Amino acid sequence: MGQIIMLAEFWNNFKNRFKKDKEAKKYSSSPTTEKELATARKEPYITVLQTHVNPDNVRNGFFELDWNDYFVLQLRQAGYEGEFEEEIVDQWFQDLCRNVAGEEGMSLDRRPMGYINIKKMVDGKTEVS
Repeated sequence: MGQIIMLAEFWNNFKNRFKKDKEAKKYSSSPTTEKELATARKEPYITVLQTHVNPDNVRNGFFELDWNDYFVLQLRQAGYEGEFEEEIVDQWFQDLCRNVAGEEGMSLDRRPMGYINIKKMVDGKTEVS
């Protein structure tokens, strides 16, 4: 449980380090959400929408992330590759988790974890498993 809380604290600190002024330029259609504001400013945006934990096995769960195209572009420029943006963001998130674990003295060596199944949903979201 402590690791989950530490990850949440780390994430909040991480987000705050990269937040820009909340003041956005005036646009013809005023953006209202943080994602819309970042996109209007052509800035990368990433956030955790929800954290899901399996109550029967707390080792299993997932994070629901939301991002904009500028974040994916930033990752591509940093060397992340993939056919789908979900693959690129997943690579970054795995690296982020490895770095957090490393700061805590845990080793999460890069090793094959299976495969990524990407399913486009009707509501515009993507399910990755």
